[in-house]
Amino acid sequence: MTDPDRLGGQREGAIAVPGPLPADPAGYEYHSGDEADWTAEVSDGGITAARPSASPPPPVPQDPAEPPPVTAAAAVRRRRRRWAVPVAVIAVVAVLGLSAGLAIWAPWHSPPLLRPAGLTAGPSTTSSVMFRWSRPATGPAPDRYVILHDGKVIGSVPGTVTNYHAAGLAPATAYRYRVAAVRGGKRSALSSVLVVSTSTPPLSAARLQGRWAVAIKILRGGADLRGAGSGRWTESWLASPKCPAGPCAVKLSGRINGSRFKATLTRVGAVYKGKTTANVFPCGSGANSFPIQSTLTIRVTVTAAQVGNRAWTASSWAGTMVVSAPYTSSGAYYCTASRLTASLSANP
Repeated sequence: MTDPDRLGGQREGAIAVPGPLPADPAGYEYHSGDEADWTAEVSDGGITAARPSASPPPPVPQDPAEPPPVTAAAAVRRRRRRWAVPVAVIAVVAVLGLSAGLAIWAPWHSPPLLRPAGLTAGPSTTSSVMFRWSRPATGPAPDRYVILHDGKVIGSVPGTVTNYHAAGLAPATAYRYRVAAVRGGKRSALSSVLVVSTSTPPLSAARLQGRWAVAIKILRGGADLRGAGSGRWTESWLASPKCPAGPCAVKLSGRINGSRFKATLTRVGAVYKGKTTANVFPCGSGANSFPIQSTLTIRVTVTAAQVGNRAWTASSWAGTMVVSAPYTSSGAYYCTASRLTASLSANP
């Protein structure tokens, strides 16, 4: 019979604490899980561990000043909502900034090197030309521009300069130029070809020089001449300038009717003239002939010019020659004073 003074082996007056549960006695139920509360009941002389009531515990009165409690899950959801929009905005801004930075600063993505365009001829002289081109439509200026003539680089200018002046050229000559941009050791495609010509000097600036084939034609006063054939023939004359370059006085030498002569011609513009004496037409013929010291007055004008060896030189000239012979006698023979006019026409 059960001792009423004992409960679970505890004496009366002591705190009633159930003793340890048996391993698996009959009449006992043991529940595990996330329930934290247990109640002890006396039934049939034993102690049964029972599951707490399924009804929720009464609400704990809250202080009106305090906000309602927030569960851990709700707190997580709030944090997620709070950061969702700012994080997305920051991500978009970061991507855009990174893209712009790569486009501007990335060393592997340099702006394209555009080929020069808009080549236009500028002022020219008889020995120089100038031309210009457009700046790049987009991107930075190149380090420099190189200038090419007939496929060869002849000069360069800084990337901030868009014109070129070529000097020391031949007059009345066409030159072909192309331009390329250079940046970081790389060269752009070549520009289109620009043809620029130096100015054509006047005939008065032509240099009279070299050997000439001179056609001589008697115009009047040659009826008594001997040895002149039909009054038309060709001689070889040489024009030697008295200056190293450009137009100036010349020394003219050669033969007339088989006789040698030399004359110095002074220059006034395109006109050259001078006088000399020579035995060009003898008095009489055969064994009875004798020389006459005649005066030759030569006047020629340059009629055409061209570029020769990068110099502006005469390519043709024409004029007259007057041969004045005094009265001359020898023994029983003599010749009266005479005057002969001949035309001159020369080509190289």
